[in-house]
Amino acid sequence: MQVALILCIIISCILFFKLCMIKKSLREMKEQLVDRAGLDSNARIRISGRDRDVCAFANEINASLKRMTETYHKYKQGDAEMRAAVTNIAHDIRTPLTAICGYLSLMDRLEKSEDMERYLEIIQDRAFFMKRLTEELFDYSLVNGNDEPAPMEMVLVNKVLEDSIMNYYAAITEKGIEPVINVTETRIMRMINVPHLERVFSNLISNALKYSDGDLEISMDDTGRITFSNSARGLSNVQLERLFNRFYTVQTARNSTGLGLAIAKKYVEEMAGVIGARYENGRLSIDVEFQETC
Repeated sequence: MQVALILCIIISCILFFKLCMIKKSLREMKEQLVDRAGLDSNARIRISGRDRDVCAFANEINASLKRMTETYHKYKQGDAEMRAAVTNIAHDIRTPLTAICGYLSLMDRLEKSEDMERYLEIIQDRAFFMKRLTEELFDYSLVNGNDEPAPMEMVLVNKVLEDSIMNYYAAITEKGIEPVINVTETRIMRMINVPHLERVFSNLISNALKYSDGDLEISMDDTGRITFSNSARGLSNVQLERLFNRFYTVQTARNSTGLGLAIAKKYVEEMAGVIGARYENGRLSIDVEFQETC
């Protein structure tokens, strides 16, 4: 009886020790998996235990990580090559397009027939659209290809917004729109990159002009939330959810490249801000907000 008891105790101790070693090996695998979550490392998972099943499990994880890392590096290389190709193509197209637009402007000053004037207007419209598309493609490739954080500084957001509105005021009034502007007198100071914020406001105003049914409201409240709002009949919830997708446009937005809002979203998120769209009672509203720095 005593022998059986002693054997039970020994077996229990062995099983307990083995269980502890398995738990230790699992903890080691967990910690190493967290370290390798970025897929940039080729290091293998190593465990101190010698359990055959646990070792086989670790080997399977290593094999899966190796395949995932290889796939990730192929994707990263392909993505970098695609961005470089887009940048080069956009750069190469911009030069002749600029010349074409220049000559079209010169032709516009010459005396011409009614039909020729109509054809020239169509050509100008398409040429300037292509120029804007190549410029935004170039900008977008730069935005997504730059891993360096943009320099930030404490800036009065009110002034940047007001300057952006003034820069676009002529274009707004040319469309017969009388903008309603409400900017708080409270000083909204945020840590941002000024050129990026200017581009965000420029793209959002330009987007509002494309979608607007004849009105535009721009506001900034005391909390620093900035809202661009306009009437946009016929916009669906599906279209709303896809507004910030690359190259997505809706039928009502003519001459739209589908990159303006994607660039704005990228810049806002890089400055630790939040951007979103709402559609209520036939009005499209885009809200932008940046974190308050303590």
